[in-house]
Amino acid sequence: MTSVKEFRVEEPATPDRLGRGAFVFTDDYSVFDWGKMPDAIPNKGAALCAMGAANFERLEAEGIATHYRGVVANGETRPLAEAATPPREMAIDLTRVPELPHEGRTYDYDAFHAEAGDNYLIPLEIVFRNTVPVGSSLRSRGTPDEYGLPVGEWPDEPVDLPEPVVEFSTKFEESDRYLSREEADRIAGAADVDELEAIARRVNDLVTGRAAEAGLVHEDGKIECCYVDGEVLVADVVGTFDENRFSYDGQQLSKEVVRQYHKREQPEWVEAVATAKQRAKERAVADWRELCEMEPAPLPEYVVDAVRDMYTAGANAYLDRELFDAPALPTAVEAVREL
Repeated sequence: MTSVKEFRVEEPATPDRLGRGAFVFTDDYSVFDWGKMPDAIPNKGAALCAMGAANFERLEAEGIATHYRGVVANGETRPLAEAATPPREMAIDLTRVPELPHEGRTYDYDAFHAEAGDNYLIPLEIVFRNTVPVGSSLRSRGTPDEYGLPVGEWPDEPVDLPEPVVEFSTKFEESDRYLSREEADRIAGAADVDELEAIARRVNDLVTGRAAEAGLVHEDGKIECCYVDGEVLVADVVGTFDENRFSYDGQQLSKEVVRQYHKREQPEWVEAVATAKQRAKERAVADWRELCEMEPAPLPEYVVDAVRDMYTAGANAYLDRELFDAPALPTAVEAVREL
């Protein structure tokens, strides 16, 4: 389903019931929608699995339905607290993911929902923002005054929003795009966008609160959901350093660290990606990667080590548990600050 998680099906979903399966978290990473990059980040997958599991368990405790069933340890599904070592597998309920037909960049959501029925993965990402950090796409899509900020131009540092902003973007298209509320409602099918927004705000509140307890600032993130017989379940993974952006003492603590590193150190490749996406848009081609004239270079070893420590030290802090052999969080943060 994604470039950094493997997907195992044990019992496939049917039109009438959920199936069962698991996410297997790898150490791969992806930036700029590229897919699998040349490097692996050791222990990244386990850090994401543990953080996601902790958040799902908190959501369930607050009465928010999810597709989570537990982490897999020694072949058994159990709560995260019973995993003695960092887990890499998450047991989940499975919904159906119909094919989304398209011709070029025109996608047929009517055909998707005709096949989906009442048991499907909603083809949206619901994005919530508490701040506007450096690198946020919101900076290129709106001016500060549109979001209640008393400044004329976006400053060179993160900006806190007066109230969280919730947006909708596509899930299954080759290049993500942000949607009007009306278009999001149509793409959601039987699911209601007001309910999706309300759930996203509750998830945001929960992750923001836990982050604050750990000394972190929760800047933005997203959820995905499935619709099953009239009920919305939170799906995919929630509140990790890949799905969300966090910071500590003003330093990014998320996948954004690697994004910004590539912007500084491989600007030619980043520009080639942007050019390929623009060409694909102009030609109405879905897969922009085939138009990209450059491949990304591997990361230096010291960058891989620093990013590994960021994921594992950050997970320890968020979980309030020494699950990983990692340096103290301030030490890990200083290492990525110097990249």
